[in-house]
Amino acid sequence: MPKDENHSGNVPQSKCPGLSYTDMLDHDTRDVPEVLREESQFDLGTDPIPIERYTSEDFARLENEKMWPKVWQFAAREEEMPSPGDSVIFENAGRSYVLIRQEDNSVRAFHNVCLHRGRKLRTQPGNVSSLKCPFHGFTWNTNGTLKEIPCAWDFSHLKPEEMSLPELRVDRWQGFIMVSENQEIASFVDWIGPVAEHFERWKLHECYTALWVARVIPANWKVAAEAFMEAYHSVTTHPQILPFLGDANTRYDLYGDYVNRAITPSSVLSPHIADNHDQNYIIEKLSAYSGRMASGGNAGIESAREGISEDDPVMARKVMAQTKRGAFQEGDGRDYSDVCDAEMIDNFTYNVFPNFSPWGGFIPNLVYRWTTGRTPDECMMEIRVLQRAPKDKPMPKSVPMHLIPEDKTFSDAVDIMGPSLATVFDQDLSNLRYLQEGLKSSATGKVQLGEYQESRIRHFQNTLTKYIEA
Repeated sequence: MPKDENHSGNVPQSKCPGLSYTDMLDHDTRDVPEVLREESQFDLGTDPIPIERYTSEDFARLENEKMWPKVWQFAAREEEMPSPGDSVIFENAGRSYVLIRQEDNSVRAFHNVCLHRGRKLRTQPGNVSSLKCPFHGFTWNTNGTLKEIPCAWDFSHLKPEEMSLPELRVDRWQGFIMVSENQEIASFVDWIGPVAEHFERWKLHECYTALWVARVIPANWKVAAEAFMEAYHSVTTHPQILPFLGDANTRYDLYGDYVNRAITPSSVLSPHIADNHDQNYIIEKLSAYSGRMASGGNAGIESAREGISEDDPVMARKVMAQTKRGAFQEGDGRDYSDVCDAEMIDNFTYNVFPNFSPWGGFIPNLVYRWTTGRTPDECMMEIRVLQRAPKDKPMPKSVPMHLIPEDKTFSDAVDIMGPSLATVFDQDLSNLRYLQEGLKSSATGKVQLGEYQESRIRHFQNTLTKYIEA
């Protein structure tokens, strides 16, 4: 992938005290892969973002016309449709697609629209032997070819060979099924460039969807997505995680036009907290914290301390990483002995333009997807957690999506998400409605961004500009 001219120059450096992320990697107990040491150099400028991008129906129409049909979109996971005939519905930006597993295990995707009068062919996922329109019965085979027209004598002007369902481009990567209306687009691996190599080590194709919730968010899809592109908001929005998450130590990396990354170190004290706590304080706080960033349980923490000095500046990182190695190996039978500390505990948040965010590493991986809403003032946010399938066992099928009602919060799904994860997303949700309302009433018409901590937002917006102005 050619280097983008905007991704050169010097990285604006944060001035947080304490160890840098690179320093933390130097203290790792295992060999650290080079993909974690690579640090981007960039200077994206400081221009403000026009507010109309988040509020204007005209801008949303431009996205629908110039961007959404031309990009790769995450449509499904392999474990959602394991058997021939299994189908999945994916909808975004006013379009509806149906994906179907074929007899040869391939996946094909079609516009989910009857070529007779335009009714959606499918409204629910499930196993199908054909696609029959519920309105008049026009029917297609699962490979998209025409099967039957009731009263065919009345449609002699329609040629069967011209009546196949319009088909999308499909790529499969790390268990994700990607689709695009753009038949000329590069393969997904080429599209994301060197980032594909990062995930070869983490093998998300060995994972399955163990948790999947969704909720309509009262904000533009970009407002919601950008809220998860920086750790800068943690000090105010998520104060409960500061005792064990290095929010301001986060490193931000940019790759070409389509991918960026944030690496947030775990099992360290936030630079926003006074440095008068020892490493045992971090272990105590993280061990008590359940959910996504938990240690995997208290069992094994004491044994994990063996051989690690109390004076080690990253003792908590080493202890919690070793605790997770033992807990995860016991849980799924896989060997984590050579996995570095960073890959066991840190948050590697990748964003693939425009609306797909898979986490890297070996811990249960979060995956975000944002799709457009009924107006520019709303969107749908989906949150998945991928877990490693037990070694030498059949791949579990994906859990179904749990849709949280619009009058409920993520805590309504606390039995599914766990209290800690639900709390974090409720804290984010508490901002998003008022972000959208504030943008619509802004007197300046501009959004101002930090040079470094919000660099991923500017990178994302720069790529969007290239599509809109093309």
